[in-house]
Amino acid sequence: MQLSRLDLNLVVALRALLEERNVTRAGQRIGLSQPAMSAALARLRRHFDDDLLARVGGHYELTALGQVLLDRTSTAYDVLERLFASQADFDPAKESREFKLVASDYAVAVFGTELARVVHEEAPGIRLRFAQTPPTVVDATDTLLSTTDGLLMPHGVISDFPATDLYRDRWVFLVADDHPSVDENLTLHDLARLPWVTYQRTYDAPAVRQLGMLGIEPRVEVSVDSFQLLPLLVAGTGRIALIQARLARLMEPLAAVRAVEPPYEAVPLQEAMWWHPVHTHDAAHIWLRETAARVGRHMAAVNEPRAAT
Repeated sequence: MQLSRLDLNLVVALRALLEERNVTRAGQRIGLSQPAMSAALARLRRHFDDDLLARVGGHYELTALGQVLLDRTSTAYDVLERLFASQADFDPAKESREFKLVASDYAVAVFGTELARVVHEEAPGIRLRFAQTPPTVVDATDTLLSTTDGLLMPHGVISDFPATDLYRDRWVFLVADDHPSVDENLTLHDLARLPWVTYQRTYDAPAVRQLGMLGIEPRVEVSVDSFQLLPLLVAGTGRIALIQARLARLMEPLAAVRAVEPPYEAVPLQEAMWWHPVHTHDAAHIWLRETAARVGRHMAAVNEPRAAT
């Protein structure tokens, strides 16, 4: 199949048809008349040798191939949109566009808030959209990065993609202020006997993987999909949680918890911004990456987390 023989406008029509599952609504969505949309559907059916939309009673449903194409078409549309939005020059003070960054709630709270402040001051027409890191990030990194402007994630999780370092952090344990059996220090025995609250995506906590090397299996009592919920689920209980020091410092005023140093040398966390190579020479992305790196350097200079004493 040769791309030169394809009408890429059909990608727009295909996405609208598969998402709307209605010829008239799909045409209205992309500004085509009902006859023009019907003609586009006929061309797509000939190309794929499949109905794509099958009438069931008084409505249309996707065929098996249509269901497969639904996600693929959305991804292809995003890639094409970003490709043709590439710029040779970029003036942040005059531009108006949106950047999408994929990040955990930890990265948004600790880094994203400061990045948003700087962007607001220097580029008032620029919008930032933060999306939660999906569980498939490790298995489908290429697809994820091709449809977004950047991924905020520590080193040690993904590789083979360009990245710029942002800031360093370290791991601490949270315990309740009035924990009945933990004073200023935790022991390895405490880590094995006490119930844990954990972040569901274990790949974000390489320090947890170290415990296996020490022969410790955390006794998980609660798991959540948000780092910022960990303090609330520790406060007033006998549980412990592993959390980033910068986030712990932000959250301590909101919950009756305190940070305790790990009883082992936990591997530090180096947060980075990752991107797809297709964005490397795009002027807008260069500005975004340079701005993110500058914010990270400022954080490291004025807000380095210190070890508990």
